[in-house]
Amino acid sequence: MRKTFEPQMTFGQTPIDQIKLDMRSRDEIPKLLLGLQHIYCNSEVRLKVFNILKNMIPEDVDSSNGRPGMDLWKILVMGTIRLNCNWDYDKLQEIANNHKTMRQMLGHGFMDDDKTYPLQTLKDNVSLLTPDILDQINAVVVEEGHKLLVNKKNPVLRGRCDSFVLETDVHFPTDINLLFDAIRKLIQICALMANALDMSLWRQYVYNIKSFKRLYRCAQQLKRSTSKSETKKAEREQLIIDAHTEYIETAEEYIEKAETTIESVDPTIKGFAEKIEDLKSYITHAKRQIDQIRRRVIQGEKIPHDEKVFSIFETHTEWISKGKAGVPQELGLRVCILEDQYGLILHHQVMERETDDKVAVAMVDAAQNKFPNLRVCSFDKGFYTPANKNELKSKLDLLVLPKKGKRNKEEEKEETSETFIRHKRQHSAVESAINALENHGLDRCPDHGIDGFKRYVSLSVLARNLQIIGHHLQQIGLKELQKYKKAA
Repeated sequence: MRKTFEPQMTFGQTPIDQIKLDMRSRDEIPKLLLGLQHIYCNSEVRLKVFNILKNMIPEDVDSSNGRPGMDLWKILVMGTIRLNCNWDYDKLQEIANNHKTMRQMLGHGFMDDDKTYPLQTLKDNVSLLTPDILDQINAVVVEEGHKLLVNKKNPVLRGRCDSFVLETDVHFPTDINLLFDAIRKLIQICALMANALDMSLWRQYVYNIKSFKRLYRCAQQLKRSTSKSETKKAEREQLIIDAHTEYIETAEEYIEKAETTIESVDPTIKGFAEKIEDLKSYITHAKRQIDQIRRRVIQGEKIPHDEKVFSIFETHTEWISKGKAGVPQELGLRVCILEDQYGLILHHQVMERETDDKVAVAMVDAAQNKFPNLRVCSFDKGFYTPANKNELKSKLDLLVLPKKGKRNKEEEKEETSETFIRHKRQHSAVESAINALENHGLDRCPDHGIDGFKRYVSLSVLARNLQIIGHHLQQIGLKELQKYKKAA
């Protein structure tokens, strides 16, 4: 029963093509709404976008039963405006229920004041958007953007490719606070199941968490001695070992108790199967952290980087050190973008355990599949390998890829040519696109899981391209207003 958009207008509803937006506003909301309005009012583009959005509806859903879901157009509007304005869902709910112009874009009139959106409804519906669907819509939007921004047919697109780090919503990780997170969640889940079954095994679960946190603080606050006396150093080292030993032994007791709870619970009870799976996951995390604490503190071993996990909730989080001044490390994932000379983002990729040099060819291939006119592309030194340079030269008319290290005479001649230097200087403009994305949502990802992370990035890229189109339309509208003023 879910529709792309309700075709039957109600009393008091303003048609989307007649919604008046402030051309003088410097805020991002009118710009995005202008972009969305243009997409909706162009029948050819609207049909393409709606056909893509229909893929959100599961094929096995019986459309004759149940309540109608939120219209797909509304979901698209909600998702893009949330990212474009860098809002959380609480702010989105407030604006969707009270912002006059946005409600008009959602298809509500002044007679629909009683129609509001619950918080959970917004979360559930926006999460239906997938990165694949959003990338397809983004390709349609960029194609339409080129028709607006470019004066000639089939222009040569000049791309600029670079990456940045999108942080995940996690605290700074240490092995002892990750163990505390795992045990805390473990105790809470066990207590929920025990209370549902009237079991007394976890009756003191609140006290258990507090007492375990006390041991965590004790281990956390002990620092190694800076004294010159070897005796004092040895005494402090023994205190640290004793505190960590007590901490992990207590954690092992809770793990054993949780495993006993799993054996005594019937997994066929409604809702218990998921809880048991979560519980097993947290037990696995806890055992890994206990092993690493024992090896690091008691045995004095250095833990290899590949074995470390930086969040038990966002397990895709990576520790990234890019060597930036004042930023020793970032916790998140790299995101690579490729934009054209008009500021539109042609393609993006979330890089899981990948560095820049691993995605250079893939970025150009993916962008050229959507936009064959991409014939020039620039990169920084981080993307350089001899193999990348050779392969990209065969795909592009002009490649700007500075070499790492020393250059031979041929390479020196190539990189000091006027054309190479001009495009190399223009490459820094991609930093403006990255800064705009970070200001409009891509500084820290609040969504959960790797799927939520990728959806968040795709929504931000789509919202950015819609805003660029809206900004262009706003400038045209301003010029028309100025002409009207002069004529008056």
